[in-house]
Amino acid sequence: VQLQASGGGLVQAGGSLRLSCTASGSVSTIEDMGWYRRFPGKNRELVAAPSDDGTMRYENSVKGRFTASRDIAKNTLSLQMDSLKPEDTAVYYCGVRLSVAPYTLWGQGTLVTVSS
Repeated sequence: VQLQASGGGLVQAGGSLRLSCTASGSVSTIEDMGWYRRFPGKNRELVAAPSDDGTMRYENSVKGRFTASRDIAKNTLSLQMDSLKPEDTAVYYCGVRLSVAPYTLWGQGTLVTVSS
Protein backbone atom coordinates (compact mmCIF):
# COMPACT_ATOMS: atom_id res chain seq x y z
CA VAL A 1 0.00 0.00 0.00
CA GLN A 2 1.18 3.48 -0.83
CA LEU A 3 -0.28 6.65 0.66
CA GLN A 4 -0.21 10.08 -0.94
CA ALA A 5 -1.29 13.03 1.16
CA SER A 6 -1.95 16.52 -0.12
CA GLY A 7 -3.61 19.78 0.79
CA GLY A 8 -1.37 21.27 3.45
CA GLY A 9 -0.21 24.85 3.35
CA LEU A 10 -0.31 28.23 5.03
CA VAL A 11 -3.58 29.73 6.18
CA GLN A 12 -4.62 32.52 8.49
CA ALA A 13 -6.34 31.81 11.77
CA GLY A 14 -10.02 31.23 11.23
CA GLY A 15 -9.46 29.88 7.76
CA SER A 16 -9.97 26.44 6.29
CA LEU A 17 -7.92 23.74 4.62
CA ARG A 18 -8.82 20.35 3.25
CA LEU A 19 -6.37 17.48 3.39
CA SER A 20 -6.67 14.40 1.24
CA CYS A 21 -5.01 11.02 1.43
CA THR A 22 -5.20 8.56 -1.43
CA ALA A 23 -4.23 4.94 -1.04
CA SER A 24 -3.01 2.76 -3.87
CA GLY A 25 -1.65 -0.74 -4.23
CA SER A 26 -3.09 -3.55 -2.11
CA VAL A 27 -5.98 -1.46 -0.84
CA SER A 28 -7.99 -4.56 0.04
CA THR A 29 -5.69 -4.98 3.04
CA ILE A 30 -6.70 -1.61 4.52
CA GLU A 31 -8.84 -2.03 7.61
CA ASP A 32 -9.16 1.62 8.50
CA MET A 33 -7.64 5.02 7.80
CA GLY A 34 -7.10 7.99 10.07
CA TRP A 35 -5.42 11.34 10.43
CA TYR A 36 -2.69 12.12 12.91
CA ARG A 37 -0.43 15.06 13.53
CA ARG A 38 2.94 15.80 15.06
CA PHE A 39 3.88 19.02 16.76
CA PRO A 40 7.56 19.99 16.84
CA GLY A 41 9.37 17.92 19.43
CA LYS A 42 6.28 15.86 20.23
CA ASN A 43 5.01 12.41 19.42
CA ARG A 44 2.44 11.84 16.74
CA GLU A 45 -1.11 12.12 18.06
CA LEU A 46 -4.55 11.18 16.87
CA VAL A 47 -6.64 13.77 15.04
CA ALA A 48 -9.44 11.61 13.65
CA ALA A 49 -9.80 7.87 13.29
CA PRO A 50 -12.60 5.31 13.28
CA SER A 51 -13.85 3.90 16.54
CA ASP A 52 -14.67 0.23 16.97
CA ASP A 53 -18.30 0.99 16.12
CA GLY A 54 -17.28 2.65 12.86
CA THR A 55 -18.00 6.21 13.90
CA MET A 56 -15.21 8.74 13.62
CA ARG A 57 -13.59 9.84 16.84
CA TYR A 58 -11.76 13.14 17.15
CA GLU A 59 -9.13 14.62 19.38
CA ASN A 60 -10.91 16.94 21.80
CA SER A 61 -9.38 20.18 20.56
CA VAL A 62 -10.59 19.60 16.97
CA LYS A 63 -14.13 18.44 17.72
CA GLY A 64 -16.65 20.62 15.93
CA ARG A 65 -13.95 22.12 13.70
CA PHE A 66 -12.51 19.16 11.80
CA THR A 67 -14.43 16.55 9.82
CA ALA A 68 -12.89 13.39 8.44
CA SER A 69 -14.60 11.44 5.70
CA ARG A 70 -13.65 8.30 3.86
CA ASP A 71 -14.58 7.40 0.32
CA ILE A 72 -13.96 3.66 0.19
CA ALA A 73 -14.68 3.44 -3.54
CA LYS A 74 -11.97 6.03 -4.25
CA ASN A 75 -9.63 4.82 -1.50
CA THR A 76 -9.40 8.30 -0.08
CA LEU A 77 -9.64 9.87 3.33
CA SER A 78 -10.22 13.59 3.63
CA LEU A 79 -9.92 15.99 6.52
CA GLN A 80 -11.86 19.21 6.32
CA MET A 81 -10.35 21.64 8.78
CA ASP A 82 -12.35 24.77 9.61
CA SER A 83 -11.84 27.56 12.12
CA LEU A 84 -8.15 26.79 12.17
CA LYS A 85 -6.06 28.02 15.07
CA PRO A 86 -2.33 28.68 15.32
CA GLU A 87 -2.10 25.74 17.71
CA ASP A 88 -3.22 23.47 14.87
CA THR A 89 0.13 24.09 13.19
CA ALA A 90 1.73 20.66 12.75
CA VAL A 91 2.69 18.04 10.23
CA TYR A 92 -0.38 15.98 9.45
CA TYR A 93 -0.11 12.31 8.56
CA CYS A 94 -2.48 9.87 7.01
CA GLY A 95 -2.21 6.50 8.71
CA VAL A 96 -3.72 3.16 7.83
CA ARG A 97 -4.19 -0.06 9.71
CA LEU A 98 -3.58 -3.10 7.54
CA SER A 99 -4.68 -6.70 7.86
CA VAL A 100 -1.18 -7.84 6.92
CA ALA A 101 2.36 -6.85 7.85
CA PRO A 102 3.52 -4.20 8.45
CA TYR A 103 0.01 -3.66 9.96
CA THR A 104 0.51 0.12 10.24
CA LEU A 105 1.58 2.46 7.48
CA TRP A 106 2.07 6.22 7.38
CA GLY A 107 1.92 8.73 4.56
CA GLN A 108 4.71 11.22 4.03
CA GLY A 109 3.11 13.99 6.06
CA THR A 110 1.88 17.38 4.96
CA LEU A 111 2.66 20.61 6.79
CA VAL A 112 -0.20 22.80 7.97
CA THR A 113 0.79 26.26 9.19
CA VAL A 114 -1.79 28.57 10.72
CA SER A 115 -0.71 32.17 11.18
CA SER A 116 -2.19 34.42 13.84
